[in-house]
Amino acid sequence: MPTKTNPGRFFEDYGVGQIIDHAIPRTVKMGERALYHMLYPARHALYSSDQFAQACGLPFSPLDDMIAFHVVFGKTVPDVSLNAVANLGYAEGRWHRPVWPGDTLRSRSEVIGLKQNSNGKSGVVWVRTTGLNQHDETVMEYVRWVMVRKKDPDAPAPETVIPILAEAVSAEQLVIPQGLDFTDYDFKLAGEPHRLGDYAIGETVDHVDGVTIEEAEHMMATRLWQNTAKVHFDTSARPDGSRLIYGGHVISMARALSFNGLANAQMVVGLNGGAHANPCTAGDTVRAWSEVLDKAKTSAPGVGAIRLRSVATKGEAPFVLRGEDGRYLPEVLLDLDYWALMPV
Repeated sequence: MPTKTNPGRFFEDYGVGQIIDHAIPRTVKMGERALYHMLYPARHALYSSDQFAQACGLPFSPLDDMIAFHVVFGKTVPDVSLNAVANLGYAEGRWHRPVWPGDTLRSRSEVIGLKQNSNGKSGVVWVRTTGLNQHDETVMEYVRWVMVRKKDPDAPAPETVIPILAEAVSAEQLVIPQGLDFTDYDFKLAGEPHRLGDYAIGETVDHVDGVTIEEAEHMMATRLWQNTAKVHFDTSARPDGSRLIYGGHVISMARALSFNGLANAQMVVGLNGGAHANPCTAGDTVRAWSEVLDKAKTSAPGVGAIRLRSVATKGEAPFVLRGEDGRYLPEVLLDLDYWALMPV
């Protein structure tokens, strides 16, 4: 009798050009915001206050950009990374419009690349994922690549297709939310006085604070985002018997910690690249630092864009990313390159 359960896709189950409509749309409301702000020390004013958002030209405060990312990402896990060994990277990410309380999000992915590893036991799958709202409007999109196990090591290797991806999203490609206006931006309410002109390309900012990752909060987060990857829940899925902390949990923690020094980097609108450099497990204390990579003007009044490298670590020393061999240092957890909107 055929099984009715879903074992997830293995490497040999993917084909370039394959379209996957992911199950279980999710309606997001104020509860997601409350839980997000409980799980992370998130304090950016645009996502905390309707009054502040309205003064910036929006109808009211949208949900945090990373809520959209987590929900869209979580939908893809049963079809893309249930049997993953590791999530390897991101590229070409853009937020197209804010997510408002009451929006219903769903995800669709296209397989754009495949490459079997030399050991024949796994391979890398590239997918372009689009998050859509109830009006079939694109909320966000991104490319990620994942190492996925083969079910049958003897299954023939597919033709290798490695997609050509942009090194970064250009400032001209960033989508500015309709109506956004930082002309009368209230720096006192935002928490810091620094505007775009106060940051120099190449400048580094130590965000000072640290947060120790707890098993309970991670389990709450992955359940909230409906991330069903086995390595996050099942201690028998990893050789050392630990649960791997979801990489997005580290992303949100680094973003929240960046408030101290980047309080006015209000909206994340572009994801240029990223790597989960080393595993994070419960008990690790996450710290963060940022480097300013670029700055740009936008067409919106008073609104500029800042390109940042955000690095999360479980060590004390900031501003050191790689060793002499060119590899990430073992204490580096995350290396993320993104664009955010900031008053000029």
